Amino acid sequence: MEDGRIKDDDITASSQWHETTGPQYARLNREDGDGAWCPEGQLDASDLQFLQVDLRRLTFLTVVASQGRYARNGIEFARAYSLNYSRDGVIWKSWKNRLGSTVMEGNKNAYAPVINDLHPPVVTRWVRLIPRTELSTVCMRVELYGCHWEDGLISYSAPEGQLMPQPGLPTAILNDSTYDGAHQKRPLSGGLGQLTDGVVGLDDFLLTRQYPAWPGYDYLGWRNISMGADQSVEMDFVFDRQRNFTSMKVHSNNMFSRGVKIFSSVSCWFKPRPSSAWEAEPVVFHTVLDDRNPSARYVTVPLERRAASALRCRFAFADTWMMFSEVSFQYAPITLSFSKFPPRSSFPLGRHLVCYLLTGAEPSASAVPDDSKAPILIGCLVTIILLLVIIIFLILWCQYVCKVLEKVSRIRSGGVLARLIAIQSTDSHEYSDPHYERVFLLDPQYQNPETLRNKLPELSQSAEASACGGGYAEPDVTQCTPHQCFHSNAPHYAETDIVRLQGVTGSNMYAVPALTVDSLTRKDISASEFPRQRLLFREKLGEGQFGEVHLCEAQGLAAFLERDAAGRDRDGRAALVAVKQLRADATSQARNDFLKEIKIMSRLNDGNIIRLLCVCVTSDPLCMVTEYMENGDLNMFLSQREMESTLTHANNIPSVSPADLLHMSAQISSGMRYLASLNFVHRDLATRNCLLDRRLTIKIADFGMSRNLYSSDYYRIQGRAVLPIRWMAWESILLGKFTTSSDVWAFGVTLWEIFTLCKEQPYSLLTDQQVIANTGEFFRNQGRQVFLYAPPLCPPSLFELMMRCWRRDIPDRPSFEGLYQALRPHVRQ
Repeated sequence: MEDGRIKDDDITASSQWHETTGPQYARLNREDGDGAWCPEGQLDASDLQFLQVDLRRLTFLTVVASQGRYARNGIEFARAYSLNYSRDGVIWKSWKNRLGSTVMEGNKNAYAPVINDLHPPVVTRWVRLIPRTELSTVCMRVELYGCHWEDGLISYSAPEGQLMPQPGLPTAILNDSTYDGAHQKRPLSGGLGQLTDGVVGLDDFLLTRQYPAWPGYDYLGWRNISMGADQSVEMDFVFDRQRNFTSMKVHSNNMFSRGVKIFSSVSCWFKPRPSSAWEAEPVVFHTVLDDRNPSARYVTVPLERRAASALRCRFAFADTWMMFSEVSFQYAPITLSFSKFPPRSSFPLGRHLVCYLLTGAEPSASAVPDDSKAPILIGCLVTIILLLVIIIFLILWCQYVCKVLEKVSRIRSGGVLARLIAIQSTDSHEYSDPHYERVFLLDPQYQNPETLRNKLPELSQSAEASACGGGYAEPDVTQCTPHQCFHSNAPHYAETDIVRLQGVTGSNMYAVPALTVDSLTRKDISASEFPRQRLLFREKLGEGQFGEVHLCEAQGLAAFLERDAAGRDRDGRAALVAVKQLRADATSQARNDFLKEIKIMSRLNDGNIIRLLCVCVTSDPLCMVTEYMENGDLNMFLSQREMESTLTHANNIPSVSPADLLHMSAQISSGMRYLASLNFVHRDLATRNCLLDRRLTIKIADFGMSRNLYSSDYYRIQGRAVLPIRWMAWESILLGKFTTSSDVWAFGVTLWEIFTLCKEQPYSLLTDQQVIANTGEFFRNQGRQVFLYAPPLCPPSLFELMMRCWRRDIPDRPSFEGLYQALRPHVRQ
């Protein structure tokens, strides 16, 4: 609604107060007309005035947002509303939540939007929003969130689910509680429900993914003796148009210890058109029963590319009970009518078949060769050609893999991990369903840690790949060690030639093009020399591979810098500063890198980048003096707070508001935009490296790796070399490629930290080895990679922005300029 994809002609209403409060003005955050849709007159609880939206095609609707308006004559908003929907424009259904309530919470004021997740989501084309209120004037602005319903399924029919009593265990209620069709004489007909909501049941059917819910909620189940003499379950599936079906995927429970198994066989009949009869010849599929693995799984039923607008499938029991949680269909375009071909007995062969396909004319009998060995000869030629194609493909693929892994074998300690973890392939196709993946990424309800635990069952069994061996082979510890895999003369990995600024932390704050750092002299450093004796040690903040970070008082710093805003606090006392100090025993290379880092930082001037105040480089040990932020780092700040609410105010609990989080996110994007404009690459962007002052101004720094508090955020290699793998893009871990786009990936993870209030580590359920194995899935790009779940506090639009940051292909990720423009409205002036 807000961005105009829904046109004015598709928005109607039962009435309107004035022309300037018509339905076309019911767009969230828009002030067109008089600012909203207002129905005629004052409404009471019995009125059924509605705002109707035509989505033009079937849509999987997951979220609805509402907003009021502030008018000259009063504050007008809907305190509650209902939602009706229709797939055909004739039959209207009332949405109800999982507990049966049809009324959704509305607005509490005239300006703040209220977002309601639809649990369960609905498949619809038309939507009606009906204000529910006491006698008052109501105005509404709305927004709808969802995606196009590509499956095309508009209804399914099935026997109603049953109760499953179990001695000593809760009774499992296996009905379709969200079904929106008719319940006549027990069968379900004409609707959609839990079999199409995208929620896959767990291995134990008594456990559910929803809360609150009853045991068995995620499954629709039946007992064999109640299904008649043939002991089978018959289901009809009706589609919006004729489709060429390739397969059907049924997610079925297999907890055989309690008498539940996947179906033993299924027979499917096809109806080409709604008015035609069922075809006589079914597709029959027999499953391979598994009495060893009790896990629920998808069963894929091939449908032989049969064209139909409806299917009738009969599932045969393999045990006492049969339970389904999801059913989806795959199809291909109908490209050729095979009924036009000649009978199989006279089907032309070889080049005559090609002639037939091109001209449509059957060859004459005289054109058929007399040589009876012609089919054998043709078969041999085709086989030879296929073998040659396969060999060429394998050669090209091996060359590509060798080039990739040649880079991996040259990994250095400051850049990338030398030992890769290669995930083993699995026979399970449970999560390869594109319908499930769409919902998994769309609705935060399904993005939870339990989903991650089920998403990667094989990660813990991943095998380590030998970087020295140059391929995804089983490791041979006799060939090389991680220490041997790092070389001091390893090449640079960024897209341009990169100067490595090792610094005191043993890592890099910035990686910059080599052309910006030439021969270094004292005149290259624009920061002033500060008297070392004026730095009074307060405490040690941490240490890295080549130095230490101290909290110090800098006496007379403001006067030295000739501006009061340089760091003096309100009482005029000595300024608190952070001092990075190079160790006395540091190598000449480390010393040179330290000076280069000073040169780069002395030229950075942005309100959201930590500022280099002065230096001490005329004598050893070398020091750089930077700003110190009173509120510490963002990770610690957020982890000690809760989301702002009435409870936090009443109990004086430290809290932050959603507006605070968006303001912080926008500032980080602004600072990174500045670095990107200079072609600087940070390499370690995270909340631990974002510092805050009293006014919640954020400045990006690089102290995280030097603090023991965050040692668990880094993967340690052979002593002190560490890598923030949970924030790194897949190409940085596997290929050693650090660019602004890999910083964009880390920015997405940083946003995720902010909207979880830093309460947990990214991929907290995965070990470091499993995280690395997951990056291998991004490299292979087979749809098995795992993303971070959507934080409950995160708006859907912002989570979509995170997902764009984590796109597999580098060109598809947004720029920091684009990210800043998206977040800019949330910057406080």
